[in-house]
Amino acid sequence: MIFTNAIRYLVFDSPFFQNFQTAIFAFHIKIKYLYIMKNDSKNKQGSNASMDKIVSLAKRRGFVFQSSEIYGGLNGCWDFGPLGVELLNNIKQAWWQAMTYRDDVEGLDASILMHPKVWEASGHVENFTDPMVDCKQCKARYRVDLLFESLPKKSKKHIEDKIKATLNSEIAEVNEITINNYFSDNIDHFIADITCPNCGNTGTFTNARKFNLMFKTYMGAIESEDSIAYLRPETAQGIFVNYGNVKESTRQKLPFGIAQIGKAFRNEINTKNFLFRVREFEQMEMQYFVKPGSDDELYNEWKERRIQWWVDLGIKRENLNFAPHPADKLAHYAKAAVDIEFKFPFGFGEIEGIHNRSDFDLSQHTKFSGKKLDYYDEQNKERFIPYVIETSAGATRGFMAFLCNAFDEDEAPTSDGKSEVRTVLHFHPKLAPIKCAVFPLVNKDGLQEISQNITQDLQKTFKVFYDDSGAVGRRYRRQDECGTPYCVTVDYDTLKDDTVTIRERDSMQQERIHRDKVKMYVMEKMM
Repeated sequence: MIFTNAIRYLVFDSPFFQNFQTAIFAFHIKIKYLYIMKNDSKNKQGSNASMDKIVSLAKRRGFVFQSSEIYGGLNGCWDFGPLGVELLNNIKQAWWQAMTYRDDVEGLDASILMHPKVWEASGHVENFTDPMVDCKQCKARYRVDLLFESLPKKSKKHIEDKIKATLNSEIAEVNEITINNYFSDNIDHFIADITCPNCGNTGTFTNARKFNLMFKTYMGAIESEDSIAYLRPETAQGIFVNYGNVKESTRQKLPFGIAQIGKAFRNEINTKNFLFRVREFEQMEMQYFVKPGSDDELYNEWKERRIQWWVDLGIKRENLNFAPHPADKLAHYAKAAVDIEFKFPFGFGEIEGIHNRSDFDLSQHTKFSGKKLDYYDEQNKERFIPYVIETSAGATRGFMAFLCNAFDEDEAPTSDGKSEVRTVLHFHPKLAPIKCAVFPLVNKDGLQEISQNITQDLQKTFKVFYDDSGAVGRRYRRQDECGTPYCVTVDYDTLKDDTVTIRERDSMQQERIHRDKVKMYVMEKMM
């Protein structure tokens, strides 16, 4: 099955199939990708085939393209196409509206480049690292915490037995988590026994070394230690360093939040699973500043509020999961943390994190900058450094979650009374890239002109697609693949009574409404 899908991908989707040599290269890359997809998930559910269909659809309909594709692509980087950028913008706008259209949250857009001391204060220079090993034979590179799951069964079983024998004498319960943790913490002890998942050689791995995930660059004309800068690996620090500015300029009182949507960059050792782990991505973050002592209650409130946001936009609740961080695995800044996970075809994966960051960030920036970032409570006449409740959602991962959640194949009737497989994206109307498509039944008798007039009127309010090519049924199918919730057909009855047929994507039901009511009809569904 894997080889069949890989060949299908190369023949129909791969830009490399221009000459034999590059096609062979693309085939090799595709096989590696499918192998990782199969073996690198912590919770194997769904199928690679369904993921392949989603990726194929994403390219075919203009949602996502490989970055620099005509040059062979750039690993871990993706371009959002015409429909993709609309979906991404709609996701961000829905989040922005939910977060900032309220009295207690302000918006911000901080610079991507920041003073290097910001990252010293935050701990990123010292702590934002992953342990990494390289195979000396084939040059494959692995994150240590992901390597164990990638190992061949025989090699994995051998190491598991050794770990169990060691741990049984030290702790009462030995499970998958404790085995993985022990392997990561003692990787150099197992180096000689590890078989490379890529080339199959044993004992060819280097010792583990720390790899900082930040992209380093230089400010100015001279590359020196004094000119070092970093592309931000998260958007949160731009909020923290502007906490005082926002508080003073808006006169906000605790509790209040600062929200931001922006690009972040991480030099990941291994990218994987389409858009799930990439090197350039967008975050939707809100830092909520609270009085110490109220943090636990507000942390729990934001947990429920944030998971409901995903549900309200069409994600099935059964496909969402809360994954609390164990106390011994919390980030250095966190008092408590939980991930909202979505059930992708390859298993559950994080799409948003909610963290109680305590007063770590403002305390650190006070220490490193020398600027006071405390809060004066006028009512109680006391000063303190606020705690922070963070909600951090991935816009890029959210895009992938909504795409996977919307993807479906069902049976649809044909004009000859039979049925066919229909590929459809069940986007919430609020998120759909195209809100409405307009078709003239035929290209004559004035139906085109009426259709174009309706299109122009609707385009003043939302994204509309005009299509006068092919049978109406074929046009419906194309829009179903794009996730368009409503299609309007102008026919000969329109000439008589100014009514049109509006067809709903999910039910495929049709009804007649007056052409002047189409805009209001669609807008009400978007609420």
